[in-house]
Amino acid sequence: MAQHNELGKKGEEEAVKYLKSKDYRIICRNWNFHGYEIDIIAETDEFIVFVEVKTRTTALFGNPEDFVGNARMRRMVDAANHYLIEEDIDKPARFDIIGLVWDGKQFELEHIDDAFLPFL
Repeated sequence: MAQHNELGKKGEEEAVKYLKSKDYRIICRNWNFHGYEIDIIAETDEFIVFVEVKTRTTALFGNPEDFVGNARMRRMVDAANHYLIEEDIDKPARFDIIGLVWDGKQFELEHIDDAFLPFL
């Protein structure tokens, strides 16, 4: 497996650990719909939460969460909409981003809840 893929998996593991520590219930990971992937689908008492995880080894060129562009957001919204319909979920949805920077020893984690609104 490529080194960047291993880092991404470690970042997702760290994000799941973090969310669980905040009492999120993890519903599934790496959910796919027609080539669109949602890294983590979780739930709180109030929301179904769709989480994009970005992991980098440096923030020199910008924070990891800065690399979630409009196209990625649209794909997440499309996939989330399909998931909500497919699973017949009638709960408000929220889109979060978790950015992680690995310094070689530990992760620095930034959680942005309600990071963006669905495009109309």
